Order: sequence, then structure tokens, then C-alpha cells
Amino acid sequence: MQYRFEEIYADSPADRARYDALAEQLCALGHRREDVRFFTAPGRTELGGNHTDHQNGKVLAASVDVDTVAAAAENGSDEIRLFSAGFPPCACSVRPEQNAGFPAQTTNALLAGMIALFAPGRTLRGLDICASSTVLPGSGLSSSASVEVLLAEIFNVFFSARLSALELAKLGRRAENEFFGKPCGLLDQAACAFGGVTYMDFRDPAQPRVEKLSLEPERYGYALFLISCGADHADLTAEYAAIPGELRAVSACFGAKTLSEVGEADFYAALPRLRSRCPDRAILRAMHIYEENRRVDGMRAALLAGDFDRYLDLVRASGSSSWRLLQNISPAGSPSQPMALTLAVIEKLLDGRGACRVHGGGFAGTVQAYVPLGQTASFPAELSALLPTASAQRRAVRPVGTGEVLLPEKVR
Repeated sequence: MQYRFEEIYADSPADRARYDALAEQLCALGHRREDVRFFTAPGRTELGGNHTDHQNGKVLAASVDVDTVAAAAENGSDEIRLFSAGFPPCACSVRPEQNAGFPAQTTNALLAGMIALFAPGRTLRGLDICASSTVLPGSGLSSSASVEVLLAEIFNVFFSARLSALELAKLGRRAENEFFGKPCGLLDQAACAFGGVTYMDFRDPAQPRVEKLSLEPERYGYALFLISCGADHADLTAEYAAIPGELRAVSACFGAKTLSEVGEADFYAALPRLRSRCPDRAILRAMHIYEENRRVDGMRAALLAGDFDRYLDLVRASGSSSWRLLQNISPAGSPSQPMALTLAVIEKLLDGRGACRVHGGGFAGTVQAYVPLGQTASFPAELSALLPTASAQRRAVRPVGTGEVLLPEKVR
């Protein structure tokens, strides 16, 4: 996809300066400005469907107005080099067999994975890519997925792959699962790739059902806030991995790979037998998945009907289920519970109005809240007064996803 700069950023001098700075970096490496192409991939927020995607369930997600941006140009070599602000430079060969041995959960592993996934049937060429991001690592807005689909789109354009947004998302997920070494479903990459508000049903993971919706909280008197609880979730991979692992164990009791293949009535009928084979936490987590899939359908229906009160009821129910059943609010056995405390403080500040919930992987990272418009000016300061490590940012839904950006002087 190609987007004009103005479609994404209106007339933002700060965002224009980000692209100009990246172009200057490439020029300092010896590239001509006219050979530089620009790209963007947004961050995302999960609106509903907490941990349902890896069970081939249903999700509601939105891209938000923070993004990873890049400037890229061919370098005439056999290397793809990535210069990303805040990270060491990395380089990989365009020949996948020469990229073995990169440690998991490193940028090199991610870049090598994307090269390996694109290489079959294509001739790759060397690129220089300069990138920067306002999707901060550990923020809960899926910085890794944003980078993954950004790289996929850069390769898509330079190597004339003509892949759809869904295909870009699938490549991003494979890169994260198989090369970066972190388990995830398709929600993060798909939300970044598609943009806007998206309802997705992954029952057929090869061809999920995708429907674009609209979410305008301000129309109903609320603003969307994303709140960092002040704790990094980068070292919590084992906690995240335990959720799909336990759900696979439940599914295996029925000879299935995911809960989407197991009827809810069959699950409850087998409860006595399941307890002899699976821990109670796994069973509770499965209960969440069944209920959360229904909530996503309810949220979709509420948005289509313009019933925002019903939508907020379901947001609260999703948050409650994640806390009680899914149990992805606090790391197991840890006395430090920053996300739980953040949620409790936000609920106190909202005092029965609006809604809040965990979104994404959980355990640390980010909380989502719908704050009454009359409270938006005071809410961040009130939260910080009680929790100095927490920070609240008002965010908007970004209408477009991953694509090439045409700066005014490069419209073609």
C-alpha cells in the first residue's frame, strides 16, 4: 500500500522531521536523496480478544497513532543493513544460508528470519535501512510486530513481491515465532498491517475473516488512553509462553491442537477428566477463551449498533476475565504486581465511569482505559500522583496500516 504523508500525519512538522532525519542518515552513507523510499508501520492496541488469537479465536484490534518509520535504499551489495535508533547496527547476507547462529530475541535474528522467508523464488538485493520508532519496546503496543511488518513491506516493495496486508502479517508472525523465538498469534502483526479497527476471526488461520469497523470514543464522550504501568515485560516470555502451552495441553486431551476445535459443551462435560490431566489454571484459562470469543462478537455488534455503553460493559468484562480466569495480570509467585496495582488505581480514579482492562500479553506493560472527556485533562496527573512510575498517554485510532509513505516532493 502507498499512502500520502498527509493521510497519516495531517501537516505534522515533527513527523516530517523524523523522515527527513532518516533520509539524511542514508545520504551520509552515500545514497542520493532521490533514491530513498519511506515506510511506516503503526503500533496496535487490542480492543478485545485477550490471548484468543493463538487459539484460532476472535479478536478486535486497532492500530494507533504511534509508528515505526524507515527510509531505505539499495546499496549495491549482498547485505541488508539495518540502522535502528537506540539499537546497535546489524547486517545480514541476502543469502539465508550465511545467516546462521544469531541469538534468539535479537534484531539480527529477526532480520535474518525475514530474509529467509522472502528468499524462496526471489532474488534479493542489498539494502540500507534507517529506522526509528515511537512504538517503545516493552510498551505493550507491539513494537516487535511493528518492526516485523515494516521490514516485510520494505522487502515487498523493493523485491516486487506484491503481497497483501494479510500475507505481510503472516510473514511477520513466522519471523517472530520461528526466528526471534517468541510465541504469539497473528493479532499483533495483522492489526499493524491492516490499520484502523479490525475484527478478525482466525478459525481458518490460513484465511481469517477480516472486517473493518469504526471506533470513535469521543463521539460518545470518552477518550482512549494507553497507560504504561512502569514495568518492562521484555523478560516475561516464559509467562506468556505458559498460556498457549497450557491451552495446548487442554486441547490435546480432545485430540485437538487449539480450543477452536473443541466445542464448549464438550469441554465442560469433560471437566472431571481434565482435572486429572491438566492443572486448574489451564482449565480456568480455557474458560476465559470461550467467554472472550463471545465478548468479541458482542463488542463487534455493539460498535455496529452504536451502543457504546454496551461496548464499555464488555470491555470491563474482558478485563475481569483476564484477571480472574486467564490470570495474566501478575507474574506467578511475584510480590511485585505493577499491572494489578495500575488497574486498581485506574478503577478508583474512574469511579464507575468509563472502563479499563489489560491488553496484549499482560503481566506488565500497558493498560487500556476509556476516560470521560471531562476527566482527560486531569487524569494523567492524578494517576502519576498515586503511581509515579505509571504514565498515561491519550491515543487515537490510526486509520491506515503498514505501507510506503509518499512525502510531498516524492508523489508519483
